[in-house]
Amino acid sequence: MDPAARWTYPAPENYLKHFPDLVRIFGGPAVERGTAHFIGDAQAAALWLAPGVQPDEDALMGHFQRTLPEEDQDTLFAVFERMGQYHPDEPHWYLPLIGVNPAQQGKGYGSALLKHAIRLCDEDGTLAYLESSNPKNIPLYQRHGFQVLGTIQVGNSPPITPMLRRAG
Repeated sequence: MDPAARWTYPAPENYLKHFPDLVRIFGGPAVERGTAHFIGDAQAAALWLAPGVQPDEDALMGHFQRTLPEEDQDTLFAVFERMGQYHPDEPHWYLPLIGVNPAQQGKGYGSALLKHAIRLCDEDGTLAYLESSNPKNIPLYQRHGFQVLGTIQVGNSPPITPMLRRAG
């Protein structure tokens, strides 16, 4: 399980009810623009946002306002604000969401999805940027050329690690 997702929605029923909408809002532009990559019957997916494409921030904040207790919103909004401070100013591909079905993990699907997108970044000389919400994934991203930029942690939030990869 992703620590940040479970921190946002710790109760299983809230996670199951609200997380799918969060994915649609956060990564929906990748599906709409054809930059979502899948393996198999969605055994693994990476939702990449092309340079200049961003999630609908108003919809994202509205979702959190509707689905989270008010006392948790300030911390989460502060995390998102700090995430925004790390986004590169120059054109970049952004990976807001990547995941592999737990039953399929360890089969190289995450690496395959990263290699596909990185090849595209290298072809057009564009940066790739992500925030690792799971410390276990940092070595995977580093093997694919991503460098740690810092750590974001607000209050009791889990650490979020912004990472950047320059075109090779």
